Amino acid sequence: MAARKSTPVQKARVGGRLARPIAASVDTAPEPVDPATVTEIFARLSAANPEPRAELEYRNPYTLLVAVVLSAQATDRSVNLATAPLFAIADSPEKMLALGEESVRHYIRTIGLFNTKARNVIALSRILVEEHGGAVPRSRRHLEVLPGVGTKTASVVLNVAFGEETIAVDTHIFRVANRIPLVVAPTTDKVQTGLEAIVPAPYRLNAHHWLILFGRYVCKARRPECPRCPIRDLCRYPSKTT
Repeated sequence: MAARKSTPVQKARVGGRLARPIAASVDTAPEPVDPATVTEIFARLSAANPEPRAELEYRNPYTLLVAVVLSAQATDRSVNLATAPLFAIADSPEKMLALGEESVRHYIRTIGLFNTKARNVIALSRILVEEHGGAVPRSRRHLEVLPGVGTKTASVVLNVAFGEETIAVDTHIFRVANRIPLVVAPTTDKVQTGLEAIVPAPYRLNAHHWLILFGRYVCKARRPECPRCPIRDLCRYPSKTT
């Protein structure tokens, strides 16, 4: 790819805390594509994958919440390997509390930041039991005050577990949105706001899945696979690969 000019840096939120910076792809970005093109982009992504699914494995809203908390700065594959045996014996906040922080730490020891994450899993489980009757709240306000939960995690849970039309912006979606560009913005929060304003209604529920899978497997960070991209002709990224 052609050399890039210096770009703004944004700080990603992991569980409500500022984490490592993410280099934004707002280089010398062209103007965002027009509404008709946005519709065509999602029509093609939908046609290629009509029923997209989250790659994190979970059993219920609680295990989804835990899995997303554990996935911060970790791959879905590493989280799935750790949570398969964990969720087999602790698939509710009550069971997780009974298991205890030390045991949780043992199960997730192969995941980055496992000490902090084990502490957060126990803490959020206690809050769910004491304040929500053991249920995961269907409220962004109540989700975002849980230990280890930030805007992205709350958005994933609301979308996947409860069918809310929200778009959780991670590094992949942030990159893709600025690269096409669907939205040109320097922070994940602004990208989320922009995407939720322009994605056509029929595609809002699954937009998060389509964009993250597209960014993960086609529009990759270091070298996007433009020759096999289904929206190559619609994308305005100036440094397409051949």
